[in-house]
Amino acid sequence: MKAGIVGATGYGGIELLRLLTNHPQVKAITLYSSSQAGEQFEDIYPQFQGGESYVLHDLIPEQMRKDLDVIFLATPSGVSSKLTPQLQGGPAKVIDLSGDLRMKDSGSYEQWYKKEAAPDVTLEAAVYGLPEWNQERIEKADVIANPGCYPTATLLGLGPLVKEGLVKSDSVVIDAKSGVSGAGKNPNPITHFAHTQENFQIYKVNQHQHIPEIEQQLSIWDDQMEPVTFSTHLVPMTRGIMATIYLQLKEEMSEEDLRQKFKSYYESQPFVRVRESGGFPCTKDVYGSNFCDIGLTIDARTNRVTIVSVIDNLMKGAASQAVQNMNLVFQYDERTGLAPLPVYP
Repeated sequence: MKAGIVGATGYGGIELLRLLTNHPQVKAITLYSSSQAGEQFEDIYPQFQGGESYVLHDLIPEQMRKDLDVIFLATPSGVSSKLTPQLQGGPAKVIDLSGDLRMKDSGSYEQWYKKEAAPDVTLEAAVYGLPEWNQERIEKADVIANPGCYPTATLLGLGPLVKEGLVKSDSVVIDAKSGVSGAGKNPNPITHFAHTQENFQIYKVNQHQHIPEIEQQLSIWDDQMEPVTFSTHLVPMTRGIMATIYLQLKEEMSEEDLRQKFKSYYESQPFVRVRESGGFPCTKDVYGSNFCDIGLTIDARTNRVTIVSVIDNLMKGAASQAVQNMNLVFQYDERTGLAPLPVYP
């Protein structure tokens, strides 16, 4: 396997390099950067010294799509929408970690992202890469739209109930929190240490670009679903996402019945772990891993369900999920190259 990483100097690109370096089926990795081409990767990130030496390359799409087996696009939004069409048509599979290919409706993308959408033919070719729910299509895909970090945690937490039509369509409220790395490598006033440390902040109120991505998938599972309330908060930690989801059921159910539904959906999925009664995960439980841990309960007084779903935003929310998708595309065991246990403490 010959792999390429575009945007290799960002946080997602760094994690991809770390994972692919240890992947037994990947024999060569080429790193690309539009802004730092010609530089040694280890000069930028000295923690990679002592291993293989990498030079950052300019992007030459015609050559890349012929020479590589898989190309990861760890780029800001607005880049892969233009680059992916140039990479299609060759043997290389494309896995996009930005949000450019997730929305099937180009008008919705442009409304929420404020950027020009990819061509319709590219959007139609892109398969939504949520492995636990879309494995068969992923295995046949040439282009994969890796899900966003917040949508990954949220959709894995909602899927078993929405898919069976058990959720009151207008009742879903998602209260989500993320570490600072979710904002990317480039600093800004909100992620400045002096602002973030010992602070807790809500942001993009009713405006987060992941809202339509979540709603799009929910409507695929249940076309009666209505818009959700989705709030995001920045917490003073490096990585991790917790999505606390509230919803009401259409009919009364016991907590044990709910838990069994989750377990039956995810028992064959190696990276989703459902907690027993009374157990709720924290972000440290999945730190540095591809796991999504889920806990749930139901309030018998209100018939309201609370679901807590946690992931590492740079891993299951980005790089390791992209590698999981690569494994499915190339018919490897989906656990290949992914560390079996989280890092703790």
